[in-house]
Amino acid sequence: MVFWSQYSFCSTAATNIFGEWTKGPLETQFGRCCLASVHSLTISNVLPSNDPLDQPDFNAVDYINTLFPTEQSLSNIDDVVNNMECKIRTIDDEIRTVVRGQTNVGQDGRAALEEAQRVIRQLFVHIADIKAKAEQSEEMVKEITRDIKQLDCAKRNLTAAITTLNHLHMLVGGVDSLQMLTKKRQYGEIVMPLQAVMEVMKHFHNYMGIPQIKQLAHQVHQIHLELAQQITSDFHEAFSGPNAKHFTPNKQLAEACLVVSVLDPRVKRDLLKWFIGLQLAEYCHLFQETQDTAWLDKIYQRYNWIKRHLLDFEDKFGPMFPPGWEVSERIAVEFCHITRSELSKLMSKRKSELDVKLLLYSIERTSRFEGLLAQRFTGVTLEDSPEHPSSLESGKPQASQSTNPFESSESDGKSTNPFDGDTENADEQNSSQIPAKPKLLPFHGIIGKCFEPYLYIYIESLDRNLADLIERFVHDAKQQQSSTAASLPSEISGMVLSSSADLFVFYKKFMAQCAQLSTGQPMLGLAATFQHHLREYAVKLLQNNLPKITTSGSLGSSMSSITRDLRDLSTSGLIQNFHSLLKEGEVTRYTREEQARVCSILTTAEYCLETTQQLEEKLKEKVDAHLADRINLSQEQDIFHNVISNCIQLLVQDLETACEPALTAMSKISWQNIETVGDQSGYVTAVTSHLKQTVPVIRDNLASSRKYFTQFCVKFANSFIPKFIQHIYKCKPISTVGAEQLLLDTHMLKTVLLDLPSIGSQVNRKAPASYTKIVVKGMTKAEMILKVVMAPTDPAKAFADQFAKLLPEADPSEFQKVLDMKGLRRSDQSYLVDLFRLQLRTPSETNSGGTTTGGLAPFNASLSSPEHESSRIKKLEKLIKKRL
Repeated sequence: MVFWSQYSFCSTAATNIFGEWTKGPLETQFGRCCLASVHSLTISNVLPSNDPLDQPDFNAVDYINTLFPTEQSLSNIDDVVNNMECKIRTIDDEIRTVVRGQTNVGQDGRAALEEAQRVIRQLFVHIADIKAKAEQSEEMVKEITRDIKQLDCAKRNLTAAITTLNHLHMLVGGVDSLQMLTKKRQYGEIVMPLQAVMEVMKHFHNYMGIPQIKQLAHQVHQIHLELAQQITSDFHEAFSGPNAKHFTPNKQLAEACLVVSVLDPRVKRDLLKWFIGLQLAEYCHLFQETQDTAWLDKIYQRYNWIKRHLLDFEDKFGPMFPPGWEVSERIAVEFCHITRSELSKLMSKRKSELDVKLLLYSIERTSRFEGLLAQRFTGVTLEDSPEHPSSLESGKPQASQSTNPFESSESDGKSTNPFDGDTENADEQNSSQIPAKPKLLPFHGIIGKCFEPYLYIYIESLDRNLADLIERFVHDAKQQQSSTAASLPSEISGMVLSSSADLFVFYKKFMAQCAQLSTGQPMLGLAATFQHHLREYAVKLLQNNLPKITTSGSLGSSMSSITRDLRDLSTSGLIQNFHSLLKEGEVTRYTREEQARVCSILTTAEYCLETTQQLEEKLKEKVDAHLADRINLSQEQDIFHNVISNCIQLLVQDLETACEPALTAMSKISWQNIETVGDQSGYVTAVTSHLKQTVPVIRDNLASSRKYFTQFCVKFANSFIPKFIQHIYKCKPISTVGAEQLLLDTHMLKTVLLDLPSIGSQVNRKAPASYTKIVVKGMTKAEMILKVVMAPTDPAKAFADQFAKLLPEADPSEFQKVLDMKGLRRSDQSYLVDLFRLQLRTPSETNSGGTTTGGLAPFNASLSSPEHESSRIKKLEKLIKKRL
């Protein structure tokens, strides 16, 4: 049975004891218990119970194991079975009782349903009764309030009739009064009745179908026309009649203006148009294009005339007009429109006579006059148009302060005009100064817009001045390089060139000036000019001033001499004589001054790059919003990026050139003749010496540009280490002792390279992680190559496995080079190469043992090498640790 097969501690003896007795009744009883436990899963949600048989996850086997934990407890099986049977009988009785009790539930439910239906019918009858009574109450209320509603309607009609009769009486009396006052020209007494009549006429708008009302409306209209004609005639007679010269403002015309304010707005508009034209007639005659005073050099006379005229007008006629008419402002606005139109015609006809100085002078005078108008008037009479907004929206929001060098004040009280050569005449300089733009300037550009099409003259002149400035910078740089003090002093080595700061100071001033002239298309022309001269500066002042690296013409012969001498030297004196041999192969390098110049150009390019980014942002702020996307200085930023990369590459190339003779001499040493391992070789000392001489100078000069010094170190490591490995491959043939010496040299060189960023520094800084990773990876590969060279080739399979484990990324060509370093004959190499190619085709087998990554870790234990080779490697490791 399944139960007994799962019972872990039930042995064969127990089965024989209980025998057939347990198969029948016990299985039946426990099966019934299990079935009851399954049904209890649903019941447990309603009637919680702690009985194990009532649990939803009941397991019969576990429950039996709980009842019979040991073999001895099986002796109580009869009692347990009896208890279970008793419990089952009890449950059956309870179920039977419940089932019998449910037989009467159906009858009770039907009785309850009938009672509920009876109560609902009674409730429906009550609701219908309440509804009928409510309808009766509503009818009663209507009967009670019927007379009240009739009285209320009659009252409203009577009130409306009385009000209409009163309005009609007022209208008839007002019309008669207005007709009489109009004939007598008593304008002061007309204003109030006229306003009252116009208000009353609004109440009769819906009664125009009545003949009498229509006739009264016609009479009111005729009064309006008569007043308009009469007042206009009075003004014409007063200001342009035969006695106009002796006219003095009087009360009658002042009261007539109040009447005009009540009439149709067109009457006021036509009257003001005629009057303003009359006031500016003298101006149009004095400054017509045939007059000498019309040209730009006399533009100040135009503004002086209007200022005098406005003062005279306000003294003489100002009190006659209502303040709300803003007659003075309207005269000024019309003057601006006429002036802009006339200046546009003049400049288009006499374009050849325009020059930068005259143009800037005219713009400055105009801008000053517009600022004066903004201080004097509110601008409420300006037309709402994109060109001349009449509200405070015309003022541009002021940008918040930031660290951008272009965010400072754009007007410092000094001349921003670079085209005035006479610095002694302070008045002339100040006359070309462009005032700072006020926050709220409703009159800005109302006249100055006419100069915008000719601002290309200003941009062209600015381009010529910047070109002269660049040439002066180039000339000064050449003089510094050719003089005895051509090199940068040690206290300012690596500093940003002053010419770059001067250039951006000029840019800032020109940009501020142009922003006052226009923020439209001329700003795009200014940005293009800035871009052109930024490229010129990057090429002429930075790229062209980088020193060139030239190699000595005797380098080849010197290296040949070194090679011959190395062959003739005894191995015992090889290390001691290495320094003298290296001197014969030295190449022409940068001087300290040239290195400082390269660093200075690098920091200058970095400064230009950052400032160019700020310049682009500032230009986009200044220019109109719809033109901002057309300003892009990314190409100029890329040029400065390239200058920085060239500087770093030149510094790396210079240091590589210094180390090249030592690496070449290393590859020419007869490594197979070295008998003992000593101190580090001379070429390591030579490389270390060059690093200690060069890197501190570059680090000090790039103190303000640490990220580019880190790039220099990274690029040097990426370039030097592969070159060093290539020279290791050239060291052939090489003995085991020679490989040990070369491994010692490699590890010493690795230590120096790891300390390269802080070499020669009193402050020991930790090298950047990216740089350390490059050095460790590259130099570890060099160490692994030498460890493979030291390994015996017998057995061949073990040697190929060791190469694949130590150099997992190597290819057959590198394997061939290692075999050449070991001095094996071609016939002996072919088998090993074929074996290695087989290893590459089955990478899973070659990599099953893992990859060795430690720099000086001993060979894998699976390699079957001679005992003396293992001890030799251990001695070499101890020697390296002792040297460190």
